[in-house]
Amino acid sequence: MATNLRQTLAQMGWQNAALYWLARVLARASGGRWRIHRYHFVAQYLGETSVIGARGRDIEILPHDPQAALPPGYPRAARVVAARHAQGARSLQAWRHGRLAGFLWLVHGAYHEDEVRARFELASPQSCWDFDVWIAPEQRLGLTFARLWDAARAQLRQHGTRWTCSRISAFNPGSLRAHAGLGPALIPLGSALIICCGGWQWMFSSVAPRFHLSRTPSSFPRLTFDTGALSLPTREHS
Repeated sequence: MATNLRQTLAQMGWQNAALYWLARVLARASGGRWRIHRYHFVAQYLGETSVIGARGRDIEILPHDPQAALPPGYPRAARVVAARHAQGARSLQAWRHGRLAGFLWLVHGAYHEDEVRARFELASPQSCWDFDVWIAPEQRLGLTFARLWDAARAQLRQHGTRWTCSRISAFNPGSLRAHAGLGPALIPLGSALIICCGGWQWMFSSVAPRFHLSRTPSSFPRLTFDTGALSLPTREHS
């Protein structure tokens, strides 16, 4: 137990670690009625060159067909996938040796979060959201994430997208490290703390509207992020 506490503290910092353990205690004590989420919002420039080169070519990257059945063992509910497609999101899937090795989701403009009640919007047409990056446990030490990201980068740049934004859980420091290792430095855009209890939801954010109280599914905060004023990497100016 002490080892787990030390590891969590080292990975998350004391504030996020305290929230993480509080979230676990409340969820367990309330039977899941109480939930706490803390998010970091970051932007990353989509570079011109591959982040992986010729490596990992045994990993095939394919778009997910909205009309096709989900692969066996797909770790998201069919209703969640359908709702994402309905709002214009699309997914890239990584396949290795005939098995699903991972996926990520992309959407331009805005997306409605399916973990909490919130809508995250982008003001610039040259940016998009990437979200719900999942890698099969046995592939997490390999090149699957890098291959997925590289394929997404190439497709997005081809269509004029220069920035990708992410909502990353503060309780998942590995995701932040994975993104940071794939190119230009992550640029912080803000953060949010969201507390849920039954139908109630409280949001405290560094981004307007700063505070929001919700009691029904039709009530949710809208957080807008603008990458238009962000500085491009030096090489892009040259």
